[in-house]
This record gives sequence, C-alpha cells and structure tokens, in this order.
Amino acid sequence: MRWRVLIAFALIACAAFAALLWYNHRVKGEVQSQLYIPKRARITPEIELLRQYIRIDTTNPPGRELAGAQFLDGILKKNGIRAEIIESAPGRASIYARIRGRTPGEGLLLLHHIDVVPAPPQGWTRPPFAADIAFNQLWGRGSLDMKGIAIPQLEAFIDVARSGRTPERDIILLGVADEETGGKLGMQWLLEHRPDLFDGIRYVLNEGGITETRQERLTYFGVEIGTKMLVKVRLRAPTRERMQQVRIALEPFITPPDPDRVLPEVREFFHDIAPHRIQQRQYLEDVTRTIAADKFWLLERGYKELMQNVVWPGRVDSDRRGATMEVALFNLPDQDPDARIAWLRDVVSAHGATIEEVLAKNGPAPLTSLHTPLFHLIEREVHREYGDVTVGPEILAGWANDSRFLRAKGITCYGVWPFPVDFFQSQGIHGIDERVRLDWFMQGVRLMRRLVQSYAFEMLPARH
Repeated sequence: MRWRVLIAFALIACAAFAALLWYNHRVKGEVQSQLYIPKRARITPEIELLRQYIRIDTTNPPGRELAGAQFLDGILKKNGIRAEIIESAPGRASIYARIRGRTPGEGLLLLHHIDVVPAPPQGWTRPPFAADIAFNQLWGRGSLDMKGIAIPQLEAFIDVARSGRTPERDIILLGVADEETGGKLGMQWLLEHRPDLFDGIRYVLNEGGITETRQERLTYFGVEIGTKMLVKVRLRAPTRERMQQVRIALEPFITPPDPDRVLPEVREFFHDIAPHRIQQRQYLEDVTRTIAADKFWLLERGYKELMQNVVWPGRVDSDRRGATMEVALFNLPDQDPDARIAWLRDVVSAHGATIEEVLAKNGPAPLTSLHTPLFHLIEREVHREYGDVTVGPEILAGWANDSRFLRAKGITCYGVWPFPVDFFQSQGIHGIDERVRLDWFMQGVRLMRRLVQSYAFEMLPARH
C-alpha cells in the first residue's frame, strides 16, 4: 500500500513538473516572440501609408533616404502641398514643407528621421521590410523608430493644409537623413547649410518620449525634455599594456559613487515618476533627501546616471604605432564638452596616453522646461485621448536624438510617442521583431491630429 502511495505521489509530482515546464516554455515563447493578441485588426488608410513607408528600405548605413523623401513628397503633392527635397550627398535626402501662419516666430516643427538601423532578417518572426500584419500588429523596421511617428505627424500636417484656413502660427514638416549615425548628413548638415529652414521655429515635436502600460492601460505618458550630451574621442597609447592601464583608470567613472549635480528638471522627473516605481519610490520622491541620507547608492543605475558624468571606455585595439581605444563621455546636458575633454586628457596623460581625435562633440543643450503653452496642450490632449494618466517628463541617459542640436540653438523640443508602446514591443527598437499595435497606433494618429490642430488654430498665452 505504501509503495502505491509513493508511486502515485511521484506521478503527481512528475505531472506537476511537466506542467510547470510547459507553462514556462509558453511564457518564454510569448516574451521572446513579443506576441500578445489584442483586438481584431482594422486596416485604415493611415496604417496602409505606414506599411508603404516601412517597405522602403532606408537602412543606415548606407542611408538611401532619397526614396523615403520621394515617397513623402508624393503624398504631399497629392494633397496640394509643395515640399522641398534636400540632398546633403547623393541619395542622402531630407524633406521640408511649411504652412505659413499669421504670427512670426511661433512655428511648430514636426520632426522625424527617415533612416532606420540595419535589420538582418535572422531571428525575425516576419521579414523586417515586408510590413506584414498579424495579431493586430504591424511588423517591420521603423514601425516604432520612427516611421510610426512620422505618419501621425504627416496626417496632422495635411489636416492643417486641407482646412483651407490660415493658421495662427507656422506648421513645419521635416524628415531628415542620417539620424541613426549621428546626423552629420542630416540635422547637422541642415543647420550649417540651410539655417533658413529653422527660421521662426519656437517648438519641435520629435521622438524620445515613452509610454508605460499596465494591463493594456496607459499609466505614464513621458514627454522627453532632454538627453545626456555625448563626447566621443579616440585615445592613443604607445603600447597595449599602457592602454589597458588607461582603461583600468577610467573604470571608476563608469559608475561614479557620487552624483555630480541634480538638475531641477531631473528632480521633477523623479518626483513625477516615483508613484509608478514600487521599489524605488521612497528614493525618487525626494532625491535631494535621498542623497543627504547617504542612500544615493540604492538608486538604480539609470536614475543615478542622470546626475552623473559617465565614462564608457571601449575596446582596446593594437596597431603598428601602439594601441587605440574609443571613449564615450555621457555628460550632463549643460556641461561644457571642452571642459570634459580637458578632464579626460589629464586622466589619461598620467598613463602615457593622448587624445588622438575628437570623433563627436555635443552640448551644452539645457533641458526643456515643462512650463510652456505647448506642454500644456500636450497634457490636455493626452488626457482627452487616454483619460486619467500621468503626463510628466522623460530624460534620456543612454542615447540621444536630433533634438540635442536644436536645443543648443535655443529651440524648445519635446519628444512625444503619441501611441502606447508596451515593454515587450519596446524591445524591438534596434532589435528584432519591431512592431506597432494597430489600434494603439490609431490612437496616436488621433492624438497628433488634435494636438497640431490645437497649436495651429487656438489662441495661446503670450511668450513668457
């Protein structure tokens, strides 16, 4: 009898273990494939436009943005809108169109980049440039970053033109080349060679925002107000051993133990995001108090980096003249980049290394204020579309976008993701299986249309 009980118990345990393995396999498959099946798909003209745009391969490198610019130009022409295609190099094209308003100096720029990062097909559930639709989602490179934002901007711009009314202020549409590799043939080139494009622009809507969801409900709508500034240099040392010493000397600055400064906007960001962070809430609500209590070390790395100048040393490479290493400095937004280069030079010179070349240098570009008429419009329209959701700031610690060049010129820039994107979808950005959920995408189209219409035609408070 006892043996029968033991055998029965063993069989139950095996069955339970098998069920657990099956469940874990299923959950892992869902997470890895990023498949969640919401409502039935409804294909709208806006979704069809996005499909067409994704199918144009504008991978950078090598770029090939001209085909994307020509696609947008054709849509604008069909709607009676004149646009200009501007080539910074053969095939490297941006597109520009402007609707003139009554009030000078109050223009709103709708900005997106035409290029996308490479998408090798290995590992993708569906081909990255096929724009397939399955499970109420549109799959393809650029569906999130950032052709999926470009189409709502395009539709909003066309709405203003179709209205037949002269807007109170200019509305500008600009699709640029080369954002994904630094903007030298895109935004930086345009600012140098075509500064007239930016005359009279007060505000910019670009990428960089975030959305957080819980059980298919939007909980936090983050508006990007700035990024860390990047300086990238190549170091030279006489031997590989010397460069290894340099790398070891820089390692303490990868995760500095103390904050450099707490910018007011960073403090506001932490306070706004705190209610949505269970584990970190007590430290984020009042970060000044957290630091005073010697609890800075308890903050997660991403939060700490927003208060630190961070160093990212790269790989050490050898050649006939010794060794080289590229180093990235992620600086606070208002930091003088030349002062940071001088600091790095002092650190590495103690080990016999020099700065061979400055590869990139951005900043300073102060963070954008939340206390503007446009931000209040964003907040109002988000609440109209998504209900009682927290609308607050977002600051990027590990990557940047073209807004950094415009903020340095004194232009107010906001990053807005107009539609919800959940965590699993966000993993497709610069990765495999990038895709956008169709019903959420259409919410973003509605939001962007109302937001741009409001800015174009409503009477707003005077400039502060």
